[in-house]
Amino acid sequence: MANTYTQLHIHIVFAVKNRQALIGKTWRDALERYMTAIIQKYNHKLLAIYAMPDHVHILIGYNPSHLLPDLVEELKTSGNHWIKTNQFTSAFSWQRGYGAFAHSKSQVPVVINYIRNQEEHHANKSFRSEYLKILHKNEIDYNDTYLFDFFDEIYE
Repeated sequence: MANTYTQLHIHIVFAVKNRQALIGKTWRDALERYMTAIIQKYNHKLLAIYAMPDHVHILIGYNPSHLLPDLVEELKTSGNHWIKTNQFTSAFSWQRGYGAFAHSKSQVPVVINYIRNQEEHHANKSFRSEYLKILHKNEIDYNDTYLFDFFDEIYE
């Protein structure tokens, strides 16, 4: 559309079903490259991605001509199929739902650093506490019933 300009940065978070630590270190990079291709296919700009064993963080420069729910659905559906086709694990599924958080341009370097340092970050903090902190920081009202299934013993 002529004379339409946007600058939208979206941080996406989603988790493995039942928070199982199924994303293996040996194929994590390949999964991230696969998801990057999906993101770029729809003209979003990948700024950062990191797949922990039980959840994924992605920061994109968002292309508003492609709906965010459609992008996340494709990342999860295609990623699930790719994991099973490559026989990394047969029991893999993503949890329903996701988090998506908007950031200003000035916040982008901080969020990129945060995503790239997930392993270090989770040495001291569970995914549950991390996710709840993100929700609170963004002043998002939520219902515990609809949050991810959290199993804190994964990290603690």
